[in-house]
Amino acid sequence: MIVYENISKIYPGNAPALENINLEIREGEFVSAVGQSGAGKSTLLKMLYAEERPSTGNIYFHRKNIVDLKNKELPYHRRNIGTVFQDYKLLPKKTLFENVAFAMEVGGRTNEEIDEAVPQILDIVGLGKQTKKYPTEVSGGEQQRAALARALVNKPKVLLADEPTGNLDPISTWEIVQLLLKINEFGTTVILATHDKGIVDKICRRVVAMDRGKVIRDEENGRYCI
Repeated sequence: MIVYENISKIYPGNAPALENINLEIREGEFVSAVGQSGAGKSTLLKMLYAEERPSTGNIYFHRKNIVDLKNKELPYHRRNIGTVFQDYKLLPKKTLFENVAFAMEVGGRTNEEIDEAVPQILDIVGLGKQTKKYPTEVSGGEQQRAALARALVNKPKVLLADEPTGNLDPISTWEIVQLLLKINEFGTTVILATHDKGIVDKICRRVVAMDRGKVIRDEENGRYCI
């Protein structure tokens, strides 16, 4: 489904952000990319979303080379990919319902489709009774749940989660992790970038360990289980 082929990324005047990455992610997998800040995890995710372009190499998504995509093709490509970040990126003057609905509006969905899909996805993430609240009126964990709902409402094939629990307390962190696992069970491929080994131990799925832009270990299911 996803293939990184000899990918390197070098910023002007800096050491390589990624160096000769070869990685294949199968459809329906849950993969945790782990490593300290600066290891290259975020850059790896941004490459798949085409927010960053590699200096060398190719990235294939369902056999189509993302590197060759023209700017006008990017919106269609990105509809297949949901993104969740550490800082939520919710619109403060919109309710949780409106934040999630906005993702569908941008995609050209009808009001009827929005009215049907948004309550369903908010129920799935446990916010069915919070739809009329604004981001500042709910907890950090609930804001991240809303961000997850927004990322999922258009039914992407892949969910990219870049340090999604970085600002959360341990209870909220585990709740988000459980949601990611649930989303994966529905068939969505999940790629989680994190520096939290405790999370990875509990997830018990494939782990790609990175350091200074290189993949230093790629362990299949069960190798990091408690």
